[in-house]
Amino acid sequence: MKTTTQLLDLTAAMVLLIYVAFSPPLVSGDPGRSVSMTLVRDAAALGAFCLDGSLPAYHLDRGFGAGSNNWLLQFEGGGWCNDIASCVDRAKTRRGSTRYMSKTVVFTGVLSNNASQNPDFYNWNKVRLRYCDGASFAGDSQYGNGTSLLYFRGQRIWNAIILDLLPKGLAKAHKALLTGCSAGGLSTFLHCDNFTSYLPQNASVKCMSDAGFFLDAIDIAANRTMRSFYTQLVSLQGIQKNLDPSCTHAFFPEPSLCFFPQYVLRFIKTPFFILNSAYDVFQFHHGLVPPSADRTGRWNRCKLNVTSCNPHQLDVLQGFRKDMLGALMNFFRNSTRGGMFINSCFDHCQSALEETWLSPTSPRINNKSIAETVGDWYFGRGEETKEIGCPYPCDKTCHNLIPASTSDFLASNASGSGHNYRDAAATLRIDLQSIHSLSRRRSKYLHQVRCAATTTTTGGTNSSCVDTEGTIACGGGTKGRKVFVSHHR
Repeated sequence: MKTTTQLLDLTAAMVLLIYVAFSPPLVSGDPGRSVSMTLVRDAAALGAFCLDGSLPAYHLDRGFGAGSNNWLLQFEGGGWCNDIASCVDRAKTRRGSTRYMSKTVVFTGVLSNNASQNPDFYNWNKVRLRYCDGASFAGDSQYGNGTSLLYFRGQRIWNAIILDLLPKGLAKAHKALLTGCSAGGLSTFLHCDNFTSYLPQNASVKCMSDAGFFLDAIDIAANRTMRSFYTQLVSLQGIQKNLDPSCTHAFFPEPSLCFFPQYVLRFIKTPFFILNSAYDVFQFHHGLVPPSADRTGRWNRCKLNVTSCNPHQLDVLQGFRKDMLGALMNFFRNSTRGGMFINSCFDHCQSALEETWLSPTSPRINNKSIAETVGDWYFGRGEETKEIGCPYPCDKTCHNLIPASTSDFLASNASGSGHNYRDAAATLRIDLQSIHSLSRRRSKYLHQVRCAATTTTTGGTNSSCVDTEGTIACGGGTKGRKVFVSHHR
């Protein structure tokens, strides 16, 4: 039997899946390219395994024409697991095993091969590294108690994939860009210089993190929730030995601080670009206002819709933006080869989809899209490639209702609380299969979802859900309303 507190945690967290929809659906002109999975057959010899012992994998879309000698590698995101219970649960999902992963993925956004939607990188060799270790490709340990066996081998997975790609052309790369989203964006900070060491000295190698600048923030209860989480993660998965030694020396005796980008950034030698929202939805919900800091749910309405935030809550959000910009200021002022795009959209991961990467309605700062800014930085076009947007609510180019990805949210919620997806779904009476289905979808429209005919946490009843031009509408109950469910990645 779960306690009232546990249920409140789950309710406050799962409510993030439901967003009141005020904007029309995002429309894409490109369905994307479906790319098959490649298992790393030699990984076992290196001891490189997913959490459950399955082989790691990636998806490779070959470059062509002028881009045939250039490479773009993208780390997949998906939260973390920082204790045995959550890692055991994770090992039974696509976030901990290639056995449960879809064997094809759709390449869009920065991975698109459409010149009109990805003009600078469309013809490059593009690789998506599948995420199955739960520690941003950084751990090197294992756990066994006679019943459960878990492999914390993210660092070895990273090495194994690179070694598999080198003879396929990566070893002769002329240009290369390492990127990633969310937990994968954090991986980019951790592995950027190591990536450079594998490539020819005359290659142009750069790195870009998308939604990976996780702050060492103080939450609304005056706790450092993310610091505590990362400290446990670094210890459990044997990450410390893989962190930048200059950073761990500088921050001794707290080496786990070097898992935070704000502390390791100054030690990275490779040119780096930081793409992030100053109001990153994932950090808002898990670092600034985690369920553990909001037991009574006072922030639920604000989380559902920022226009429902009261003046105090808006002040807290503006304070978070100020802290993020403060953490970036040294990089902004002193990095001569760095770039950034820090906007005010309530978003998480903006390079993965056409809608936010490059489209007529994508976010802009100084009339430049993310794709244009990243391209100008990588190829040295123009002088200013460090863009910081004005504070909310002045930016009118944002898709403010795009939340943190369903899959990232579910993975991180389970990892942080020890609960599994089924418990979380049951708390809000959301059909579990529908959630898994949504997290797998790559189409630009949301399809029909089955809602359980039961009382919701708001006190109403839902008897059906229908697809309304990409927005899921739940109706037939006392408080039927339109809801928006994230479909990122």
